[in-house]
Amino acid sequence: MDVKLVNPFINATINVLETMAFMNVNAGKPYLKRDNVAVGDVTGVLGLTGVANGTISVTFEENCILTIVSNMFGETMSELNNEIADAVGELTNMISGQARRELEEMGKVFKAAIPSVVTGRNHSIIHYTEGPKIAIPFNTDNGDFTIEVCFER
Repeated sequence: MDVKLVNPFINATINVLETMAFMNVNAGKPYLKRDNVAVGDVTGVLGLTGVANGTISVTFEENCILTIVSNMFGETMSELNNEIADAVGELTNMISGQARRELEEMGKVFKAAIPSVVTGRNHSIIHYTEGPKIAIPFNTDNGDFTIEVCFER
């Protein structure tokens, strides 16, 4: 997979969480993910079409997303619920939108579907394209999350 397709998602993830949730976010080393098991408790998944078909996902550990949404809403969130799921969908949308703007500046145009959200420990993330799944782990002071980018070959 072309790293030029992945970097905009890393940049967008950092920017969205620093701007919307006032959190310092550190990206770890990308790796090739070989299974479909989520490395967190709640995931936003969004399909992309355009110069290539693919999906992105953003999976948060429970404490991490509770802190993010608490910061965004200005009130303490203490459990995974519909508000948290809605926020994960919106964060996934914002990350996708910023990344797609950066990609468009490089001449790579994508359109996005409506995100879906999956919750629960050890849930599966299904990427609907046959291509490598690149996972990028991120850490914050309040837990970890991972984005996955998968584009068809």
